Amino acid sequence: MMKASKVDLVGVGLNATDTVIPLSRYPEPGSKVEFREKTILPGGQVATTVVACQQWGLRTRYVGKIGDDGAARLHRDAFARAGVETHLLNAPGCASQQSIILVDTKGERTVLTRRDEGLALKPADLNRDWIVNARALHVDGYDTAAATVAAHWARSAGVPVIADLDELYPEVEPLLENIDYLIVSRDFPTRLTGEPTLEAALSRMRTRYGCKLAAATLGEEGVLAFDGRGYHHASAYLVPVADTTGAGDIFHAGFIYGLLQDWPLDRQLDFACAAAALNCTAVGARGGIGTVDTIQALMASGTHYPESYSTAAVPIAG
Repeated sequence: MMKASKVDLVGVGLNATDTVIPLSRYPEPGSKVEFREKTILPGGQVATTVVACQQWGLRTRYVGKIGDDGAARLHRDAFARAGVETHLLNAPGCASQQSIILVDTKGERTVLTRRDEGLALKPADLNRDWIVNARALHVDGYDTAAATVAAHWARSAGVPVIADLDELYPEVEPLLENIDYLIVSRDFPTRLTGEPTLEAALSRMRTRYGCKLAAATLGEEGVLAFDGRGYHHASAYLVPVADTTGAGDIFHAGFIYGLLQDWPLDRQLDFACAAAALNCTAVGARGGIGTVDTIQALMASGTHYPESYSTAAVPIAG
């Protein structure tokens, strides 16, 4: 096998086929709600993050599994159009991961997902060269054993690891111990640590696992991060929201882009918030990926939601 080329970002994790259905009202139990349209689009946490970074000029590689159905072609075509180097492993007899996404009139989405067990990415599916020949690794942790192996390889080679986690997956502890930038969903830190406040949980998370940064994305409240020296809060941007699908994925892409530009942390977080906001103005996980220029224009002149967290909190000890 030929040695893998050097890329800026390698992503190991989920892809999904999203069926997005806008609704005039959210269904109540026992009700019937008519829908007038649906849109089938490529999505998935890591896949979407990688595509965004590629569109912003980074060289990227994606490693994941797809089924042997028509959706597999949808993903192959989307990666090819974006210019992403792909290592898409086929799962015979399986349907690709599917998500049904219900979007209300405010743009908030509810996700119903189905994933065949045969789509699980295994450590044996990975090639170390794919991982270590990159400037950064991004994982979502769903296939935890494979993500852990990839993260360990990256760490051993001095490649920083970024994680997008929203569930306490079984055997997730070894993965957490190999993450540099742990950016998770709102309630993940308190569930993981048992701490009563987000500030205390982020401090505990960073101390326990030795990551450089522990952060939580907070929707309209932006992001709160702790780097060991202090807390950093970036407010979300006020934009007309069509669909919040993929906002977190694009936030992670924005953070990674800023990290690889060697920007200060506050600028990384602000860029990520602006990128996520723009994506919410269109339908689909990748519908509103802005250019770097349009993202920076929003940063320069956009309106923020009010500050919701103080950066003066005192970290917990130990």
